[in-house]
Amino acid sequence: MRLVDAHCHFDFPCFDGHRDELLQAAAGLGVRALVIPGVRRRNWDRVAALAESRSDLWYCLGIHPWFAHECRADDLDALEQALSRRPKSCIGIGECGLDALRGNVQEQQACFQAQVALSMKFGLPLVIHSVKTHDLVYVALKRVGWSGAALVHGFSGSYQQARKLVDLGCLIGVGGVITHDRAGKTRDALSRLPRESLILETDAPDMAPQGVARGQNSPVHLPAILAALSQLRGERVEALADTLLENVSRLYGVDVDTLAPAAL
Repeated sequence: MRLVDAHCHFDFPCFDGHRDELLQAAAGLGVRALVIPGVRRRNWDRVAALAESRSDLWYCLGIHPWFAHECRADDLDALEQALSRRPKSCIGIGECGLDALRGNVQEQQACFQAQVALSMKFGLPLVIHSVKTHDLVYVALKRVGWSGAALVHGFSGSYQQARKLVDLGCLIGVGGVITHDRAGKTRDALSRLPRESLILETDAPDMAPQGVARGQNSPVHLPAILAALSQLRGERVEALADTLLENVSRLYGVDVDTLAPAAL
């Protein structure tokens, strides 16, 4: 069984000093690769350096909605220049998006739309942060005639919202939220969507599964999220894992054996 953590903030300082240990432990559980999103210009070099240091790490570059207030024309120019170089391990744009619970959504819209335009220009997938804004994200993508691939990461919403996004071409991120009984609406959505539309992720160190302390999430918990999804959907773990691997390969446009080698 090969798993890919499609969205993991493995560059965060909380992982300093024990990354190799965590990667080894995760690999022993079947986690063959991680994708690290960039969240602001000042951390792009850190993300890139970390990902380029190992064959099992990949990365994206973007401006998170929490940092949209920092977003200036020169930041977007720098992002475009970095993407134009098409570094081998850089496989997406993000983390970008909208968040109605933090910051100014109108301010975030401009930054998000600029990154959507870059995804269309370079043919790169989007990694989208959406909190209480699924309908706004749908409208923003639809308005510009966006087509391509996108991960709506850490999805927490209704089946109807998810279905609209999937029909537009998005894939839906499945994380630790599904392990919590209180997440009934999201669990219902993820139980009903086609499994070809699902992507496995941890969002570590955040979005901790049940039983894991807040801020202590890591890639080693990805198999537990898979097990919870398997139980929720009534599908065999192995068959589900195979489909999820194909999905993340399709999302990022990297063939399975390159993205997640059978042996490290």
